[in-house]
Parts: sequence; structure tokens; C-alpha cells
Amino acid sequence: MSDILTREVGLEARVPAAPPTARPRRSRRLGRVILKNIWLAISIVVLLLAVGFALFPSGFASGDPRNGVPADKLQGPSAAHWFGTDNIGRDLYTRVVHGAGLSLTATLMAVGIALVVGSLIGLLSGAVGGVLDAVLMRIVDVMLSIPALLLSLALVTALGFGTINVAIAVGVSLIANFARVMRSEVLRVRQSLYVEAAYASGVRWYDVFRRHILRNSYAPVIALAAVEFGMAVLAVSSLSFLGFGAVPPTPEWGSMISEGRSFLATAWWMTTLPGLVIVAVVLSAHRIGHAIDGDKS
Repeated sequence: MSDILTREVGLEARVPAAPPTARPRRSRRLGRVILKNIWLAISIVVLLLAVGFALFPSGFASGDPRNGVPADKLQGPSAAHWFGTDNIGRDLYTRVVHGAGLSLTATLMAVGIALVVGSLIGLLSGAVGGVLDAVLMRIVDVMLSIPALLLSLALVTALGFGTINVAIAVGVSLIANFARVMRSEVLRVRQSLYVEAAYASGVRWYDVFRRHILRNSYAPVIALAAVEFGMAVLAVSSLSFLGFGAVPPTPEWGSMISEGRSFLATAWWMTTLPGLVIVAVVLSAHRIGHAIDGDKS
């Protein structure tokens, strides 16, 4: 009996212990996953809050965004005025909340235009091919060779001032990105074995296109739409900053930053806080877009 116990103890002593770094590595990996999910959750909350601002502004800020109290002008952030006040005494938080409606509406219009038109161009180019593909892709190459902001600025100058014209200009400047992504996905799916098998089995071309090619090509485009939503917010705000957006005193995020330029030294909150709202929305849309696309980084 003592010999058996001795052998068992000896065997246990010879069993190699787990590497001391295995458990910390697993903990670090788990921490990265949790951290990534936390940032994704925060991004979703930020976008939902921005959408809430746009849909129900009075529920978040019941004041008048156009009229102010001159006696309260240029007050810093406080419990009474969360974002401070501007040079004529208007509450900046109220203006940010009510300005979300115009800014996000123009952004959604721009992304919608780019998504629909760009996807159609990419579908036709990738599915038909030949001369049509060559012509459409050369047009897309020309559009990609021009910086998006410069192209949208040229278009809005031709179209005129106003939120709708800004949305159209930004949407047209983003068409090329959607066309490229959709075309590459259509070409990839067309070369798949199941598509070739469908053609070989005698399935009609439009059924193959609808059931296989289109259904398996749109996911990256949806992810791109989420990312481009953030870029469109920047573009719309930039054009509004330059004076092409809504007519004052209508609140809009870009125009609010523009109004605060002259008061940077004495009232930093007039530009900084609306700018931080734009940054938060852009980064949140970018993070959600990568999550939709299955980002593994």
C-alpha cells in the first residue's frame, strides 16, 4: 500500500504545472473583449441619444433655442446651463439638442442618396460588366480623384444654400465609395461555386441575381453606410460651418461652432462642447460600422 502511494505521489510530482502566464493571458484577452463590448455599447447609447435629440428635442430641452436672455450672455457651463450660454444669452445645450434635427436629417438624406445611387451603379457595373462596367468605373474614378469635401463644396455652391442642398451635395460626393464596394462584392459573389452551380442547373439569370448575388452582396455596403454616416456628419457640419446650411438663428451643429469662433479666448465652450458632440457621434458611428462588418481587431 505504501508503495502504491509513493508511486502516485511521484506521478503527481512529475505532472508539469500550467505555465504561470496562461491565466494572465486569458484574463487580458477577456478584458479586451469586455472593453470592446463596452465601447460598442457606449457608441450605441450615444447614437440613440443623438437620434432622441433629433426626434424629441422638447423632451430633452424644453427651452427656446432661438431666443436668449441678454443678461445671461457668455456664462460658462453650470447646473443652470449645462453647456453654457452664447454671446446673446441663448442656452447652448438647448441649441445643441434642437440642432440635432437638422444636422442628422441632412446626414441621413446624404447617406440615403449615396447608398441607393452608389449601390445601383455598383450592381450594374459588377453584374453586366463589359463596356458599361468600364464607363461607370471611369466616372467613379473621376469622383474618387476629387476630395469629397471639395466636391461637395463645389456642388453646394452650384445648388445654392439650404439644408437639402447640403444633403444632396454630400450624398453625391459619397456615391463613389458605395459604388466601389458594391461592385467588388458583386464580382466576388459572381465567382462563387454556388452561383456557377445555379447557372449550370438552368436557373434564370434574374433569379440568380436576386436570390444569390444581391442577397450576399449588401452586408459590407450596410457596414459602409454606418461608417459613412459619421463622415457625412462631418461633411454636413463643415458646410454648415462655412455658412451653406440653415439660415441663422436656426440651430445647426456646424453653424454653432462657426458662431463661437470670435469668442474662443473668452468663451471656449461655444465651440468646444458642440464640437465634442460631433466627435462623439462620428466615433460612435465608426465603431458601430466596424462591429457590423465583423471587425475582429
